[in-house]
Amino acid sequence: MLWIKALHILFIASWFAGLFYLPRIYVNLAMVPAESVAERARLLLMARKLYRFMTILAIPALVLGLVLWLHYGIGKGPGQGWMHAKLLVVVGLLGYHHACGRILRKFEAGSMRRSHIWFRWFNEAPVLMMLAAVILVVVKPF
Repeated sequence: MLWIKALHILFIASWFAGLFYLPRIYVNLAMVPAESVAERARLLLMARKLYRFMTILAIPALVLGLVLWLHYGIGKGPGQGWMHAKLLVVVGLLGYHHACGRILRKFEAGSMRRSHIWFRWFNEAPVLMMLAAVILVVVKPF
C-alpha cells in the first residue's frame, strides 16, 4: 500500500504542476499582440503539449487514488467525512482540468476574449483546491 500511496502523491504533484502552469501560459497568450503570430503559435504549442502531458499524469493519479479508497479502504467507514469533502475537491479539479482544455480550444480557434487579469485569477483556483485537499487528508477535520 505504501508504494501505491507514494506513486499517488507523485502523480498528484505532477498533475498539479500542469494545473499551476497552464493558466500562466494563458496569461501570456491573452497578452500577445495580434501581430505577434510566431509568439502566439509558440505559446499555443506549449499549451497543447502541457495539456496533453497533464492529462496523461491525471489518469494514474486518479486510478491510484481509487485503488487506495476502494481496495485498501482509506477513507471508508464512520468518521470519514473528510473523504467525501476531498472527493468533491477532486471533482472540482477534474472540472478545472476540463475547463483548461475548453479554454485551449478557444485560444486555438481565436475566439478567447478574456483578459490576462481574468486568467491571473483563474490561476488561483488550483492553489485553493490543493490547500483544501491537503488539509482534508492530513488534518481530517471531520
